[in-house]
Amino acid sequence: MAGLGGVGKSQLAAHYARSAMEHGEVDVLVWVTADTKAAVIDAYADAAAQLIGSAAPEDLEQAAEAFLAWLAPKAGRPRCRWLVVLDDLADPTAMNGLWPPPSPTGRTLITTRRRDPALLTDRHLISVGVFSPDESHAYLTRVLAPYALAHPAQELDALARDLGHLPLALAQAAAYIAELADTRMTAAAYRRLLADRTTALRTTAPHLLPDDQSLTVAATWSLSIEHADSLKPAGLARPMLRLASFLAPNGIPDTVLTSTPALVHLARHRTAGASEASTARSTVQTPARTEQHDQMARLARGPVTQPAVPSVTHDEARAALSALRRLSLIEHMPEVPATAVRVHQLVQRAVRDALAPPEHGELARTVADALIDSWPDAERETPLTSALRANTIALTDSAGDALYRPAGHRVLYRAGNSFLGAGLPSSATTYWQDLTSKSEQILGPRHPDTLQARAHLAVAHRQAGNTSEAVALGEQVLADLEHIQGPDHPHTLVTRGYLATFYQQAGRTNQAVALGEQVLADLEHIQGPDHPHTLVTRANLAASYLEAGRADEILPLLERGVRDGERIQGPDHPDTLTARNNLAVSYRRTGRTSEAVTLLEQVIVDCQEVLGTDHPETLAARGNLADAYRQARRTSEAISVGEQVRTDRERVLGPDHPHSLTARAGLACSYFQAGRIDEAVRMEEEVVADSERVLGPDHPDALEARANLASSYRRAGRTDEAVAQFKYVVASYERVPGPQSSALVLARSELVLCHLQSGRVSEAVSLSGSLVTDSERVLGADHPRTILACGNLATAYQHAGRTGIALSLQEEVLADSERILGPQDPGTLVARVNLATLYQETGRTDQAVNLFEEGLADLERILGRNHPDTLTTRGHLGDCYQDAGRTQDAITLLEKVVADSERIKGPHHTDTLTARASLAESYLQAGRPHEAVTVQEQVLLDRERIGGPDHPDTLTARGNLGSFYLPAGGARRRSRHPARNEGRRRRAHQRPRPP
Repeated sequence: MAGLGGVGKSQLAAHYARSAMEHGEVDVLVWVTADTKAAVIDAYADAAAQLIGSAAPEDLEQAAEAFLAWLAPKAGRPRCRWLVVLDDLADPTAMNGLWPPPSPTGRTLITTRRRDPALLTDRHLISVGVFSPDESHAYLTRVLAPYALAHPAQELDALARDLGHLPLALAQAAAYIAELADTRMTAAAYRRLLADRTTALRTTAPHLLPDDQSLTVAATWSLSIEHADSLKPAGLARPMLRLASFLAPNGIPDTVLTSTPALVHLARHRTAGASEASTARSTVQTPARTEQHDQMARLARGPVTQPAVPSVTHDEARAALSALRRLSLIEHMPEVPATAVRVHQLVQRAVRDALAPPEHGELARTVADALIDSWPDAERETPLTSALRANTIALTDSAGDALYRPAGHRVLYRAGNSFLGAGLPSSATTYWQDLTSKSEQILGPRHPDTLQARAHLAVAHRQAGNTSEAVALGEQVLADLEHIQGPDHPHTLVTRGYLATFYQQAGRTNQAVALGEQVLADLEHIQGPDHPHTLVTRANLAASYLEAGRADEILPLLERGVRDGERIQGPDHPDTLTARNNLAVSYRRTGRTSEAVTLLEQVIVDCQEVLGTDHPETLAARGNLADAYRQARRTSEAISVGEQVRTDRERVLGPDHPHSLTARAGLACSYFQAGRIDEAVRMEEEVVADSERVLGPDHPDALEARANLASSYRRAGRTDEAVAQFKYVVASYERVPGPQSSALVLARSELVLCHLQSGRVSEAVSLSGSLVTDSERVLGADHPRTILACGNLATAYQHAGRTGIALSLQEEVLADSERILGPQDPGTLVARVNLATLYQETGRTDQAVNLFEEGLADLERILGRNHPDTLTTRGHLGDCYQDAGRTQDAITLLEKVVADSERIKGPHHTDTLTARASLAESYLQAGRPHEAVTVQEQVLLDRERIGGPDHPDTLTARGNLGSFYLPAGGARRRSRHPARNEGRRRRAHQRPRPP
């Protein structure tokens, strides 16, 4: 529905929606005030919370996407008839990506003044104009009939003509006549008042109002305001309407108009009431006012009193709102406190245009004070905070330069931070861009307030994923702040902390660590170790340490952060819950899996109790628990939790949300671990396709999904496909700038393993050598990914028959792993097993046995006797016993390994099959050929069924069985490869901390 302001578009839409609900034509009605993009996102997020259980979502844009996904028709879901009303749509381009989807059971109704061609495409246009003469006559007759006064038809028609048949003006004229019915007010008498007021305004007011409405309409409002001001409590309606004229027309919180700054304003500017002639109080003349402004003040505003007046109470302020409602100047719905007061934009414009410039600026700053006074100290996303943001935007549009004189008002920065905290990165970026631009124009480019706005713009860029813009802007702002405000100023320190996080996101890890350490030291010295900025900086530094591979420094920082958070903010504070979640992720990533599981299980309970089941932090903790279960080889539990996390994330966030894609990727890992290889690969292929469609093919998350798929191809024996995928990933990482240096090393390491698996040993050796050189140059010699590259180079040398070099290099890898990662890290345990295997292969059997026994003892102590990795190492030790001629020890150990593996991992798990094949060889060596053949035949059948007839493991099993059939009974040993330093990266579900 398109039409001029004041013709009743919103009333028509409300009538249509109400009728549809009353007649049972819709199941869900969502009313959206669509005057800004942020308001639309807020409304959608609120609908998501009510319809799909998203409890106070922190990321409103994600919740809005989930709501739109919920509206889309889906097979198998119960039929839902919905109606979305987009009221007062101001800018159709702001709706890009936010239009409700087409649906056979859904309808979208738009009210707007716009008639853009793009808006009308594939939509039905209903033009709404002013009343016809007959409609005007019928309306006035119906509204005035209850007051038993005779209004000749010709007078009603003449009044309608005077008001241009504008429904809004007719409503206010009728309300005025009805209010004064006991004084025998008639349409004719009202027309005389209107004519006199119009004549007076013509000399002072603009010739035309918005939407080309006549000056007579302004006179209508002037009369209504004057009478409202005469109602009890006298003299408050006019200053109250002035306050409301600067705020959002579609919803002003009650708390703003009854706040302390608002009450002070009402007391200082209380007018005498009905007319200037009845005024007994002295008035205050504002300097430099023109005669035109004086006339307008007398005619349209009434006199202004001296400040020394009685105070105004909350009840009186609410009574003033009631007086304005009686004259149809506002709508007042106290039952909806966040958007209780609505004022038509035409009324707001007329009231503001009647203000002298000094009064305009004073009122704008008063309204800003009222907004700040109403803002909750501990902000959570609620209808009130959404309304406060919308009203701040409306105020900035109507205030002109007033909020920047003499400096930027606090409300400008409070609203911008609210956008950032609410998870509205695109809205936040737009807001801070506008604020920075205005501040530069009005205050100058190097004013402290301008620098603060520019720093927050950099944060918004980072939150939106625009890392290069964030870094460039952050470096510029920091240089200016250090020069202007000094290196130890709080704003400088905070901005330096921002820049450290920008560096980390950009992959400039060494710079992030160096700057983060400097910021933390400065904050502890200047603001103290318990200051909130210090706590956040400490957590951010831990994240940089993790990326830099400084594992031994991560946990002390995070553990201290949890202790400090519990002591300062309390154990149930959201920031403390996040700190505990992050600590658990670090436990898992540093090999302390059992501690990670225990902590995450408790964090989930606390998050559900404090934040709710569907809160992002709760979902993150549950996703992290699924990862920890998988790392602990508690595969069935990982699958159970992972499937529920996937379901809940798709329900809450939508199937295309990045967190939903992450949940599916993690679940695919668990399926693979359980031997459900086809399901896992199929799911990862879907994740790659969806990630590239949603994020773009070069997005880091899309490349990571493709790398995970390639790794699964390799492990499933589809080596050629794995090589092709990894080459694509490596080329993309080398082409696209950003935080990919560590990811590039990992992808090239996986490509080395692909070459080894396919027998391209020379290519593997060449790639491994260059990889080690590049990794040492980019990441440093002590980075975990560099150690990984060295381990793969040792493996490549081993396959090439250069066992001497391989052995020497693997000994260095183990020493470095113990020194850097610690003796209990998973990477260290793998390095120890690999070295033991090399000792075994080079005939140093006693050393191999000793190292395997040492490694097995560590695994049993750290992970437990039944942990899958413990079982695998026990199988290696059985092989080594066999090589040492300790055949009975080998059989005893391997029979136990096979039984445990069948019980824990399943009878068809690849590790179970490997253990069974080793047992068959031991049987053969012990002179038990029939048992050996029986076991090996079953191994071959299982390999063919799981991996296919051409899988490398199937070929090895077939060759081993053939050797068992030799008449002489001599066994050709099956090909065994050492455990490889293969890293299968999965992104944690950890919510990033804001700087």
